[in-house]
Amino acid sequence: MAQRDTLSVEEFFGPPPRAKTTLSPDGTKLAYLAPWKNRMNVWIESVDTPGDARCVTTEDRGVVSYHWTRDPRWLLYTRDQGGDENLHLHRVDLTDPDAAAVDLTPYPGVRTVGLDLPEGRPGKVVTQLNLRDHARFDLVELDIATGDLTTLAENPGSGVEGWLYGEHGLFTVATTPEGDVELSRWDAVTGTTARVASFDGADFPLGIYPMEVTPDGTGVWLGSYRDSDRLRLVRLDPATGEEHEVDSHPSHDLDTRARVFPALPSPLIRSRRTGELLGVRYLGERQVVHALDPHFAAVLKNLEELSDGDLAALSSDESGRRWVASFTHDRDPGVTFLYDHDTGGSRLLHRAKPHLDPAALAPMRTVSTTSRDGLTLPMHLTLPVGVEPSGLPLVLFVHGGPWSRDSWGYHPAAQLFANRGCAVLQVDFRGSTGYGKAHTRAGIGEFAGKMHDDLVDGVRWAVDQGYADPERVAVMGGSYGGYAALVGITFTPDVFAAAIDVVGISDLANFMRNQPDFVKPMLAPNWFTYVGDPADPEQEADMLARSPISRVDRIRTPLMVVHGANDARVVLAESDRLVEALRARDVPVEYIVMEDEGHAIENPENVIALYTAAERFLAEHLHFETQQA
Repeated sequence: MAQRDTLSVEEFFGPPPRAKTTLSPDGTKLAYLAPWKNRMNVWIESVDTPGDARCVTTEDRGVVSYHWTRDPRWLLYTRDQGGDENLHLHRVDLTDPDAAAVDLTPYPGVRTVGLDLPEGRPGKVVTQLNLRDHARFDLVELDIATGDLTTLAENPGSGVEGWLYGEHGLFTVATTPEGDVELSRWDAVTGTTARVASFDGADFPLGIYPMEVTPDGTGVWLGSYRDSDRLRLVRLDPATGEEHEVDSHPSHDLDTRARVFPALPSPLIRSRRTGELLGVRYLGERQVVHALDPHFAAVLKNLEELSDGDLAALSSDESGRRWVASFTHDRDPGVTFLYDHDTGGSRLLHRAKPHLDPAALAPMRTVSTTSRDGLTLPMHLTLPVGVEPSGLPLVLFVHGGPWSRDSWGYHPAAQLFANRGCAVLQVDFRGSTGYGKAHTRAGIGEFAGKMHDDLVDGVRWAVDQGYADPERVAVMGGSYGGYAALVGITFTPDVFAAAIDVVGISDLANFMRNQPDFVKPMLAPNWFTYVGDPADPEQEADMLARSPISRVDRIRTPLMVVHGANDARVVLAESDRLVEALRARDVPVEYIVMEDEGHAIENPENVIALYTAAERFLAEHLHFETQQA
């Protein structure tokens, strides 16, 4: 048997030396995230004279996303407070190295959503704030230099959850009590709306995405399932409500992962200068990019030759000459290049994990099985390097959402456990998105039902293939994945030898009642449609029957529970109540509460602590060797 390299938790989960590089509009500077006091912050560097890098933000929680503006003086970024999801918008003055960042939305309990930089109003940023009413977002304009706030449109209520802004067109997006999604044109003079189109909310449990106003304001680009099981790109005519197909793929949906993970790129690739559509991303086993512009087609051809990964983040100068492109890869994540289309030359800017040898990492394979009722289940399998893939301990890693999906690429948890000799399986169970609307809608009413059966069927496939030892299977996940882990040990306790629940739901009705004010208007097309309305006694009873808290007495599987104290989505009381019920019965349970985290565990030392504990816990119960002393 070949000797495999052993790698530490820190090597997999530690912050990268550099990430998320983008090009300034004039093509002369690069911005990127890099550690400052062990927190990812924004740095600036010249393109043509590398080595003059300087840190321009000093956030002690780190920066996740930032934005160049049309004025080279200003850079913007968003950040919440301790994981509470109330994002504030900050500005940085790039001309003054000594100037501190300024919070442009310094309002307690207020959240900013969206960011538009209108070409016709340089120095301004348009965003949405729930300042007037925490349950309603108004459209506002901020002066970047002064911080002055002007309300452009007040939310009229009636289910309006937000705004679709374009310089030449403004629309409201609303959810009806029945769960449908309505797009309406906003009349700024009368302050009224006129409905343009309506969509079945069950097809879009997290809202229609993508949805962007065309540069001339005469149309809306959006993802549509109309007359198709595949999510296609259409142009909606606001005057008639008619849809006209712009582009589609015969077997793939539009790549909508950015709807859940905003750090990922939009499926629409647009010109930085004009806003016109250059290309469209689709995702199957791997990503496919359709070029819709001749110049971009030539650029794309050369970019795709730089790496055998999938094209990820992409930025250019306004001329479309210089480009920065990063790539998704299962064993060489975040490799990023600067490309000059005039010369055809390129140079490597950085790798996210330069200390990791791709040959030492485990390939991720896309596989599938058929569920017990005949549904095709896409899955991703990671097997250890240098180990005979037979009778291995198996970690079933369940994605959150559930209206999300797994995909090919670098998954640090999969790499960690594969490095320890485990197989790792990720199942895109029914209810997952990205595989057609029928696959998503098949999850309606199936929480702790067929959605869980799909996970068990995936495990049985791994056992039948000989990869997994049926006595050494663990389930782990966050958010919905945490709920799935708890369902696993309460509904099918004989399947799993251990479980790790990270910020998971234990009581569905309680979870819905405790949603933040800014989430409650959007529950109808997702949680109410797919699970039930806790205000209805009959539905509440069904939700309780599908909740792990109602079956605590069946838990005998070793369990670890991890929660962020500031979680705004799944309140800490969910896990407190579960752990208290177990300890009242003298059932051993490990409980980790992270005081400075929310629904996402972000701080590097906390991420490392989480997976250090997870490694130790699973090694004990799945009987594999750990690298910990």
